[in-house]
Amino acid sequence: MESVSGDNKGGQGNPGMDARDPGSISANPDPGIENGNETTVTRQLSESSLYTTEDEDEDDNEAKIQLGPQCTLKELSEKDKDDESLRRWKEQLLGSVDMSSVGETLDPEVKILSLAIKSPGRADIILPIPEDGNPKGTWFVLKEGSRYSLQFTFEVSNNIVSGLKYKNTVWKTGIKVDNTKEMIGTFSPQSDPYTHEMPEETTPSGMFARGSYSAKTQFVDDDDRCYLELNYTFDIKKEWLPT
Repeated sequence: MESVSGDNKGGQGNPGMDARDPGSISANPDPGIENGNETTVTRQLSESSLYTTEDEDEDDNEAKIQLGPQCTLKELSEKDKDDESLRRWKEQLLGSVDMSSVGETLDPEVKILSLAIKSPGRADIILPIPEDGNPKGTWFVLKEGSRYSLQFTFEVSNNIVSGLKYKNTVWKTGIKVDNTKEMIGTFSPQSDPYTHEMPEETTPSGMFARGSYSAKTQFVDDDDRCYLELNYTFDIKKEWLPT
């Protein structure tokens, strides 16, 4: 599966902000956060990445940033009301969240609603998401040398999700050929779903590129909560499947 960029509808996707107790983090507002801003998330399997993959360890070997204690949205909104800089920071982070409609839940909930592969001049390939996260058989087919992008929509509820990331690993004949991890951003709860589309990429081509691939895709946050894991196979062939 491939990549994603973002077009927020009515809410905030803020790659640099974290929904933690404001007493334990910097209170400097980020002037670049606006309602309806656009977040871009990068690439996935491409001509260059098919044959070269960084030999990097998994997240447990990465340095972890120690963040302050998490709190509910209602608790966050009530803290330090007399601090002007924190008040502005919370306005930027929370945006138009209806505080009367959120619960007392600490953990955010993120639900991936749809996935689609887009290619110029062709109808979108809609990818059904099975409940067990394991699509049966070949999930999709890409044409070699074709341009494509991945688009997905998701909704956030209960609390702010901090540092939502897209992770994808691809294998061919048991050999890892691509390993992608992209930051999507930090998002407040809202009734309308968020939509992200990856920048356009080109599938590799040639005899060695064609064939069957296996992959694992995950959507996780800064606390390593996994909201969706997909294990699937896909093919790269000479032509698209007939529509």
